[in-house]
Amino acid sequence: MESKLKAEESNNTAIMEFVLVGFSDVPNLQWILFGIFLAIYLIILLGNSMIILITRNDSTLQNPMYFFLGNLSFLEICYVTATVPRMLSDIWTQKGNISFLACATQMGFVLLFGGTECLLLTVMAYDRYVAICNPLNYPLVMNHKVCTQLVAGSWISGIPVEIGQTCQIFSRSFCGSNTINHFFCDLPQILKLACGDKLVNQMVIYILAVIFLMVPFLLIVASYSKIISSILKLSSAKGRAKAFTTCSSHLTVVVLFYGTAAINYLQPRSNQSEGLGKLLSLFYTILTPMMNPVVYSLRNKDVMVALKRLLPNY
Repeated sequence: MESKLKAEESNNTAIMEFVLVGFSDVPNLQWILFGIFLAIYLIILLGNSMIILITRNDSTLQNPMYFFLGNLSFLEICYVTATVPRMLSDIWTQKGNISFLACATQMGFVLLFGGTECLLLTVMAYDRYVAICNPLNYPLVMNHKVCTQLVAGSWISGIPVEIGQTCQIFSRSFCGSNTINHFFCDLPQILKLACGDKLVNQMVIYILAVIFLMVPFLLIVASYSKIISSILKLSSAKGRAKAFTTCSSHLTVVVLFYGTAAINYLQPRSNQSEGLGKLLSLFYTILTPMMNPVVYSLRNKDVMVALKRLLPNY
C-alpha cells in the first residue's frame, strides 16, 4: 500500500525539465549523424543566404516572384535554426536535457515558422496565378506595396494563434515520464506527456492543422488548376515549357513540405509510430529548407545567371 502511494506521488510530481531522445536510439551512428546534420545545416545557411543576396541585389531579379523567394529563403534559415543547433548540441554532449521554458520557446518558434511557411507558399502560388492567368494586370495587382503586405500578413497572422497554442499546452500539468522521443519539442509529442484529459487539446491541434495546412494547400491546388489550364492554352511550346518550369520549382517545395507535415499532424496518433513521426519531421523541418535553394537555382535559369554574375566577385 505504501509503495503504491509513493508511485502515485511520483507520477503526479510536476515536470520542470524534459529529455529529448533525438537519435540516441542509434548510438553507433551518433557522430555520423552529427556530421551529416552539420553539413546539411551549413548548406541550408549558405544556399538560402545566396538566394537572399542575389534576389536583393541583382537588378534582373527585382520582381514579385523573387521578392517572395528571398523571403522564403530567410524563413527557411529561421525555421531550421529553431531545431538543428539544439539537435547538434544534444548529439555532441550526448545529453538531451531541455528546460521547460526552452522547450516551450522552441515549440512556439517551430509552430510560428511552420505556419508562416504554409501561408507564404500560398502567397507564392497566388503570385504565379496572377502572372500567368492575368498577365496584363500583373504589375498593378502585384505591386510592391501589395507584396510587402502579403509577406507581412504571412508572418503576423499566425503569431497570436501559435503563441496561444503554446501557452495552452504548457499551462497544463505534466506528470510521469519526461522523455520526448523526438529531436525537438514537437506539439504532439509534448501533449503526450500532459496529465488528464487531452481531447480538447487534440481537437485544437487538428483544427489548426486544417486551417494552416489543408486550407492553404487547397488554395494552392485551386491556383495551379487555373494555372495549368491557362498554360495549356498557350500557343507557343517554348512559352508553355518556361511556364511549367517556373511553376514546377514551387510545386516541388509545396509537395515536400505539405505532404510530410500533413501526414504528421493530421494522421491519428494511434496509427503513427514515433520513428515515423521523427522521419516525417526531418522532411519538413530540415530537408525542405535544404531543397529550397537547390530546386529554385538548378531549375531556374535567371537564378543561375545571377549566381554566375555574383560568384566571380568573391
